[in-house]
Amino acid sequence: MLRLFLHWILNALALLIVSHFVTGFHISGIVSALIAVIIIGLFNATLGLFLKIITLPLGILTFGIFFLVINAVILWFSSKFVPGFAVTTFSAAFWGALALAVLHLLFGFFGAAKKSRP
Repeated sequence: MLRLFLHWILNALALLIVSHFVTGFHISGIVSALIAVIIIGLFNATLGLFLKIITLPLGILTFGIFFLVINAVILWFSSKFVPGFAVTTFSAAFWGALALAVLHLLFGFFGAAKKSRP
């Protein structure tokens, strides 16, 4: 349960970091970020999974780059449902999805490095 809570907080922190660096990607505060993480997770588990299954051949042909487009669609779509979270353009959603992917990669890398210590 603590691990789930930590992932939730880290994902909200990642959204706040991305909102500072990507123009057109706005989050009003920590509460909006925490709610946005839940909504993004729900949309990613339902709509995102469906879209990734349907576009799997295109994802394979582009070596997974097309899945960034699907993640951008999920970000843009979820911003319509969360007050205080706005993604103004699809370009902002795409760069936000790319920045979130890099941050999640870094969080996973540092988490795995800490986990492998004796």
